[in-house]
Amino acid sequence: MPGTTQSKTNWLVYIIKASDGRLYTGITNDMVKRWHSHNNTKQGAKFFRGRSPEQIRYVESDHDRSSASRREYVIKQLSRREKLELISNQNIDWHEQLGIPQPAKLSVQ
Repeated sequence: MPGTTQSKTNWLVYIIKASDGRLYTGITNDMVKRWHSHNNTKQGAKFFRGRSPEQIRYVESDHDRSSASRREYVIKQLSRREKLELISNQNIDWHEQLGIPQPAKLSVQ
């Protein structure tokens, strides 16, 4: 059927750096909406209760739901060092690329 391939391959695997420096890996089919959820709603990941999402550090596209889930699992099994290497190999400002503002950092006085 025309158009069905596009709708099935629009899943993303992403890594977000949290305010405490930890890395969160997830999947979505709408990064803008998911970023908003992580920052502003209870539909965001429980991981972000007690810490805030700070920056989208890594994104892989062109997955279907199943391959995104498999890739998420593989990335979650990586060590922190391996995840940081994966991030450094991509070297893209995802907030700028996706048009998503980064949350304002609070100044400590």
